[in-house]
Amino acid sequence: MSPDADLTYRALLQPEPRDAADLARELGMSRPRVQAAVDELVALGAVSAEPGALQPAPVDVVLTRLRRPRRAPVAERAGEQWRRHVAAVDGLGSLAAASVRRWSRASARRRAAQLVEIEQYEHLAINTEEVFTAESLSAARPLDRALIDRGVRTLVLERPPLDGDRGVPARSVADIPEGAYRQADDVPLKLMVFDRRVAFFPADPLNFEHGYVEVADPVAVARCCALFSRLWAAGHDPFRRGVAPVEVSERERRLLSLLAAGHTDISAAAGLGISPRAVSYTMRALMDRAGVDNRFQLGLLLGATGTVRPDFYQRD
Repeated sequence: MSPDADLTYRALLQPEPRDAADLARELGMSRPRVQAAVDELVALGAVSAEPGALQPAPVDVVLTRLRRPRRAPVAERAGEQWRRHVAAVDGLGSLAAASVRRWSRASARRRAAQLVEIEQYEHLAINTEEVFTAESLSAARPLDRALIDRGVRTLVLERPPLDGDRGVPARSVADIPEGAYRQADDVPLKLMVFDRRVAFFPADPLNFEHGYVEVADPVAVARCCALFSRLWAAGHDPFRRGVAPVEVSERERRLLSLLAAGHTDISAAAGLGISPRAVSYTMRALMDRAGVDNRFQLGLLLGATGTVRPDFYQRD
């Protein structure tokens, strides 16, 4: 990672919660410079952009991501991105002026929140970003959670991440139900469709600060839904063989082996030369990373993904 991102991550590892403004003051860096570092960390998976504070991922997780071989990023040319966007919009047909509204980006976020609040049965989303900023993630996650908590069917389609790691979503999809997330290479238009009544897409695909367009024309919205269905059918679920693999460090692997062999937290701690409390913290961190609630679920997940295999289970 860049020196700014490295310094920012180290600062976030301190116990007090921080946001970008706190970091800028503490590190003596400009706010845009800190924000760029935070965005780099979010793209790497080293930081989660929860509302109110930035949460760093465990060091072992970050080191594993950094060591993983990656394809050199190849971004789509701006001209091609614009051409595909315009072609997709043209495919919606002629739009009646009364059915189209233009919003600034800030106003579009407020308007999207209003539409989410009244959605009843379905939310369709296409994301063309290959890397998400901390700001956009922080704004999107509460809306995603609100929809899912109300039982609204939510389908999310994205491009694979810019680094080509198809096993890792371009943004966190921990809240999206299984089978409701896919990736596709051919994604021409960033799009949201609310209850098949209203469609949202950016006015300029190269600069979202230029605002969004809201369309309520029934024919145009139906074509947006048809576009989504076609892209969804051509997409793939990166976790279709089960769940995302859980990366574990060597120490975590040794701990899991001891516990699987029947050791208690106390005896496993003694075998590793750590405190029982460190065992509890390590297991809690593993459960949080795996998205499970207890050790039994964690064991099922690790066994299903082959993260820890029976030949590691040895009694002392």
